Amino acid sequence: MSAIHQFVPVLEPSAVGTHTLRLQALLRAHGIPSEIFASVLHPKMRNNGHRYQEYGRNIPASPDDTLIYQLATGSELVDFLLGRPERLVVNYHNITPSSFFALWEPHFASGLNLGRKQMRELGKRAVLGIAPSAFNEDELHGAGYAQTEVIPFLFDSKEFSVNVDTDLLAQLQQEKTNGGTDILFVGRISPNKCQHDIIAAFAAYRRLYDPNARLRLIGSSSSSRYHEALQKFTTSLKIEHAITFAGSVPQSALVAYYETADVFLCLSEHEGFCVPLLEAMHHQLPIVAYRSSAIPETLSEAGLLLSSKTPVLVAATLDRVQKDPSLRDAMDTAGLQRLRNFHLPDIHAQMLSALERARTGHT
Repeated sequence: MSAIHQFVPVLEPSAVGTHTLRLQALLRAHGIPSEIFASVLHPKMRNNGHRYQEYGRNIPASPDDTLIYQLATGSELVDFLLGRPERLVVNYHNITPSSFFALWEPHFASGLNLGRKQMRELGKRAVLGIAPSAFNEDELHGAGYAQTEVIPFLFDSKEFSVNVDTDLLAQLQQEKTNGGTDILFVGRISPNKCQHDIIAAFAAYRRLYDPNARLRLIGSSSSSRYHEALQKFTTSLKIEHAITFAGSVPQSALVAYYETADVFLCLSEHEGFCVPLLEAMHHQLPIVAYRSSAIPETLSEAGLLLSSKTPVLVAATLDRVQKDPSLRDAMDTAGLQRLRNFHLPDIHAQMLSALERARTGHT
């Protein structure tokens, strides 16, 4: 059987990296040879992939192979793939507009601009463009992709069945004994995710409704300058003692944060899908989110969508969610119902069908 291999700029513990590993497991479970190739291998994933130069050298290549490129930024991989004869599929995770990074990390902004340029070049060669949302699919259409399909992120709720970090869980539960709402956001510290707006809304919430509230920000940093500015912002507001910048955490710790949170707050301005929304639904957390990019599509009716990020409005919404048990119950039910749209076996079948059509030329 011909192989379906994946290429990713950086194989790392991230949403893209997780999706890539899950797709490989799916392909192998169906008897399809599948390897992962990357330009950079994170130390934690060094054993999960190969440097891309090994394809066609140490690892045989065949004209019948299908190559899937996981597109999220600019990369030297693109020139390599464009020069190869195998059929090409692009799985587009979204490229953050460079304007979000221009003032914070100009070098990173350049990589994003390169990614946009390469997305159009890949569209001339790709037999299929896969997007996790219609929002992303629209971008593929604009870049000239003739054949596209929306296939949601491979979300596996079973990954949250791991043993919880009991020490952290006990610490978080102890903090709750003194009262106060626990507000959670999970996502990289990144200008497009607008943690500064979350902090401003949190400050208003503490001032107007709950002086004992706590904010947990979970995720690694995409911009050291933005991260430093956030920390200075919390100090200027005199709320640094109430905010946790947890960084990247293991799954067992992430479970502890979800299990002790009271509400999930997302004020991001650009998301291609936003996997943490599904994680919050799985943990039956009420969700308050800003209406932008793919967020309304992923969230649907499973949370409260705001058209403004005015701190006082966000704070009032958080207070309403926290104090209205019937609303919380309705949101919990809606979240679990929404999750049924991301039933993993159904998405597996959709992905396999799309790749089979791409492989046989029936897209």
